[in-house]
Amino acid sequence: MCSLEPVNCFPVLVNILSNTFLTLLKSTARIRIWSNPFSNTQNQEVKEHIFFVCLSYFLIFAAGFPPHFAVSSMEDYKVKSMH
Repeated sequence: MCSLEPVNCFPVLVNILSNTFLTLLKSTARIRIWSNPFSNTQNQEVKEHIFFVCLSYFLIFAAGFPPHFAVSSMEDYKVKSMH
């Protein structure tokens, strides 16, 4: 029912206890926990948009790695040449 982390057990236990008390008090209402924080989208256009936004962000981010490594290598070279 619960994983190793107690944080995951808390909403489940609150749900069970609340519904038990509601049943004992002869209530027909039920409390449901929100177990799906992200809405499932079936729209293909939205999925493609999210994919291309993430891909473009990754490509822009990845384009900065070679200059970063080149500059850090030059800085290391300068430090070694001074000593």
